[in-house]
Amino acid sequence: MGVAENLQGIKEKVPAHVTLVAVSKTKPDEDIMEAYQAGHRDFGENKVQDLAAKQERLPADIRWHMIGHLQSNKVKYLASFVHILHGVDSLKLLSVVNREAEKVNRVIDCLLQVRIALEETKFGLSEEDLMLLIRSDTFREMKHIRIRGLMGMATYTENSKQIREEFRHLKRIFDKLKDSDFKNQDSFDQLSCGMSGDYALAIEEGSNLVRIGSLIFGSRNY
Repeated sequence: MGVAENLQGIKEKVPAHVTLVAVSKTKPDEDIMEAYQAGHRDFGENKVQDLAAKQERLPADIRWHMIGHLQSNKVKYLASFVHILHGVDSLKLLSVVNREAEKVNRVIDCLLQVRIALEETKFGLSEEDLMLLIRSDTFREMKHIRIRGLMGMATYTENSKQIREEFRHLKRIFDKLKDSDFKNQDSFDQLSCGMSGDYALAIEEGSNLVRIGSLIFGSRNY
């Protein structure tokens, strides 16, 4: 099946309240355009260079999600157009995003990445560091970022019980923040977890933003 058919098949399984980000990293423009012409607008990239290049070439109404680990020195290349940053995992990075957004007179939407996996290789804030960040004076003074919610990546494992518990843990943290620090902020409404292999579990546990690549575009082209 082609990209459009794959996309339609996924959309039939994903509830209407869940945003589907088509992960287009390493994919050629024609694959992205096939999804675009089928009506899709949310696409995700994990490398700044690729994202910036595709943004220049492809339709202006695409909503570009930066889903990879973002280095502070690369923020300036995305600040003028990125729809949302999925992997903000430090106060330092958030400060840079705020500064670069101010330069282009924007407020950039961000998701704070929480480390829920057991693997050492995964990025993200601990729950303790997350709380310290959002309760810091530095954070409270930022006027050019908007925290839309949380993002997390589960352990790469066949153990669905473990994956479910990790997603559930992220949802508990999200709910706690929604009832406290972000109580009066309706815009704090995004819980991003779940990829091609575990998106159904993630949605069951409260995710409303899933990142799916291989099920739409096929195996990655390195």
